[in-house]
Amino acid sequence: MRRILVSLLCLVALAIALPAQSHQEGAEHSANQEETHGEGGHDCACHEDEAYDPGASAFHHISDANVFHIAGEIYLPLPCILYAPGQGLSVFLSNKFHFHEHGNGAYAVDGYVLNHGEVMRVAQAGFPMEGEVAIECFTETHTEDGKTINQVIYEGQCYNLDKKTSYDGGIMGGGVTSFYDFSVTKNVFTMLLTFVLLFFLLRAAAKGYQTNDGKAPKGIQAFIEPVFLFIRDEVAIPFLGAKYERYLPYLMSIFFFILGLNLIGQLPIFPGSGNVTGNLSVTAVLAVIAFVVVNLSGNKNYWQHIFNMPGVPGWIKIILTPVELLGIFIKPLTLMLRLFANITAGHIVIIIFVSLIFIFGKAGESIGGSALGGVMAVPLTMFMMSIELLVAFIQAFVFCILTASYIGAAVEEHHEHH
Repeated sequence: MRRILVSLLCLVALAIALPAQSHQEGAEHSANQEETHGEGGHDCACHEDEAYDPGASAFHHISDANVFHIAGEIYLPLPCILYAPGQGLSVFLSNKFHFHEHGNGAYAVDGYVLNHGEVMRVAQAGFPMEGEVAIECFTETHTEDGKTINQVIYEGQCYNLDKKTSYDGGIMGGGVTSFYDFSVTKNVFTMLLTFVLLFFLLRAAAKGYQTNDGKAPKGIQAFIEPVFLFIRDEVAIPFLGAKYERYLPYLMSIFFFILGLNLIGQLPIFPGSGNVTGNLSVTAVLAVIAFVVVNLSGNKNYWQHIFNMPGVPGWIKIILTPVELLGIFIKPLTLMLRLFANITAGHIVIIIFVSLIFIFGKAGESIGGSALGGVMAVPLTMFMMSIELLVAFIQAFVFCILTASYIGAAVEEHHEHH
């Protein structure tokens, strides 16, 4: 049990590390900023609120943020830990932005702003980069190639903003940023909360074995034991055989960690609503860990079947070897995308069902329309939430059993080919 808890802690630390990082190109990036955006801001004005967009609302609610939405206009501030080369470290709570509707900040702090709950940094010269200054509102513009640039309006001028999601080096459209973000975001908070809850649950189960030795399990032990035995007997032993004990703590850790995150994400109110396993960065970290474990565990037989398949003609090996080599990377990729897609899709569908109330009610203009939307939205949402609850268990199990199968293939001993 201690090995499981240690493995859980490692999973949390690694899952936090990758999403928290941002990429920064230094002087080259600064030069590109000046060339693209020019010096200072340009004149612009705040626009009236646009029509309700259910799609934008859905993506806003499932995205990570530096504030935790409780209810209505009530938000829980989270620690912001920000660093910009040449400017230094800024550490403060996100309520210093004086956030209000939709998690937008009314103030900029050291050149950072809070746009829809996400910390961004002013990318142009001429904006006060020290202390707190009041800003007017946020807007966005579109480039000729279709990219969207977020902007903040200060004293009647628009200033372009840098996003933090850019460790992809621009491959997936994130680009590069001028700062590093090590903040405790909503997803990080949820991961830490999940770890703490699992620690106490599994610790209580472990103590139950010590105090109730030889007796029937009770309390939390009665819940944990059947799940533990199921993963051991139906996943670990069939795929790993005699070597199952070596990998059992890891398999248990990923199962309970993913399951815990999925279940907390089902809660529509605080401390739930975090879309952690629907965050590609988190699922990518889990997939990378599986990739490392599988390939470090691979024996001679495993690598031989990839690069030099026994009993296969040489000319066929030329075709099969690249396919097998590609499969090494495709397996963790499918783990990452499957978990991300299933959890994200469920959350989006639920939010869109709820949005029917606002769509039919024309954002509050029609009470009758809102009532009709509610009649449609409630049963659909309840049905989808029940499906999501099932998916929470299924996806944790699928990730665990596929990882076990990959490890089993890597440690399998040589068998004679007939």
